[in-house]
Amino acid sequence: MPPPPRPRRPAPRPARPVPGRRPAPRARRPRWGARIVTSLSVLVLGVGGIGHMVVSSLETGIERVDPFRDMKNRPDDGHGTNILLVGTDGRDKITAEEKKKYRLGGAGCRCTDTIMLVHISADRERASVVSLPRDSYAEIPEHTDATTGKRHEKHPVKLNAAYSEGGPALTVRTVEHMTRVKIDHYLEVDFTSFMRTVDAVGGVRICTARPMKDSYTGLDLPVGTHELTGGQALQYVRSRHIDGAADLGRMQRQQRFVAALVDRATGSGVLLNPVKLRKVTSTVLGSVRADKDFGTDQMLALGKAMRGFSAASSEFTSVPVGDVSHVVKGVGSTVKWDDAKSRKLFQLIRDDKPIAVQRPRRPKATLVDVSPSQIRVQVYNGTRSDGLGEQVDTALRGTGFLTTRSPLNGGDGAVKRTFVTYDPRWDRSAKSLGTALGGCELRPVRGQGPTMKVMAGSDFDGVTPVRAEDRRQGEFGAVTGDQVVCP
Repeated sequence: MPPPPRPRRPAPRPARPVPGRRPAPRARRPRWGARIVTSLSVLVLGVGGIGHMVVSSLETGIERVDPFRDMKNRPDDGHGTNILLVGTDGRDKITAEEKKKYRLGGAGCRCTDTIMLVHISADRERASVVSLPRDSYAEIPEHTDATTGKRHEKHPVKLNAAYSEGGPALTVRTVEHMTRVKIDHYLEVDFTSFMRTVDAVGGVRICTARPMKDSYTGLDLPVGTHELTGGQALQYVRSRHIDGAADLGRMQRQQRFVAALVDRATGSGVLLNPVKLRKVTSTVLGSVRADKDFGTDQMLALGKAMRGFSAASSEFTSVPVGDVSHVVKGVGSTVKWDDAKSRKLFQLIRDDKPIAVQRPRRPKATLVDVSPSQIRVQVYNGTRSDGLGEQVDTALRGTGFLTTRSPLNGGDGAVKRTFVTYDPRWDRSAKSLGTALGGCELRPVRGQGPTMKVMAGSDFDGVTPVRAEDRRQGEFGAVTGDQVVCP
């Protein structure tokens, strides 16, 4: 086999809910996405730690496809390596017991449920993952239908129809046309490998700041930290009926899961244990389809180069959306990308630049339900200690709360225990503030409005840093993996 090629050098979104209010759930059919990046993560992290002979023996389990055959008018070469990841159904390989336990009803299909573009930077120090909604409005190039043999002219469809009509080749052509990003490699993963891979690494740790319950998938997680098995992980990444965030919430949970998987693989000794590593790698490769040029040497080169990867090395976002209900005659409701923002995002990919906002590191913070940046706070000094109100205001502002910066005096000057008054409509915000104040007393006051009122007592001894589960900032709402794993 020739040596690996030298790497080239490098929806509108749902309206933001009012902080603290419980959004109404929205029924949507489930999809699965994290499994394909799960497989890529373990693959590129794992093959760098085992020998060429071992990888060669495992490679026989990979089914080969040729998605680049006879392709013309392709985008110019960019910098770094671009991999198109496609997740297919494959539930026909799940046992009857697993189908019942994890509520995986229905028949399998020749279809994709998730498409992601993964960019590996030229210096092999960063992986950027962009989710492409399967219902994205797309115009498929002229082609011959892989199922019916019928010749089709260029026509509008939802993005996932590209695979149904023309398999990997048409999927690659369509994505390249939409993004103007040249795809270097293609990986397709059967979703049955998801559970097997999670179990092979010993489970994945997930944290949640509020209960997560979805009657459709059977997910039922209380507040706290959880070690998820493969089946539980599948429920976690499938669930979309937890809150009003629906698809957006599901994608964010998938991204948290991928970051947690990388954290587990790099921090638990999996890569240093030959027996466990071989088991994990064989689990992944046993259900992968890849382009013929993504062979043993290429996997080894990529894996070795990425041995220093950690959760902080990965960044995640979804393509910017301009219209979540773009109706197309004969197609139905589609997701229309924001033209200007999506062009800018994919230009960053082509230029091999980060998509997440680079922020200074902060101390590890406790997870809360509502971001401090969405919570308005008025501080009162309930004691006779001069400067206490300003001290509390400054400390809360330091962890992100929107304080008035003008503390007032309150009470009779003899308040011993700090308490918060809040309008019950903003109870989630109040709980987040209470966590920062060490679990102080919370007193509901109807009609108070969205501003929380903190009465500082003599027991005040500091503020605990807190953060929401997703601190998405910047134009593309991207996050790095270390921002979303358990503290």
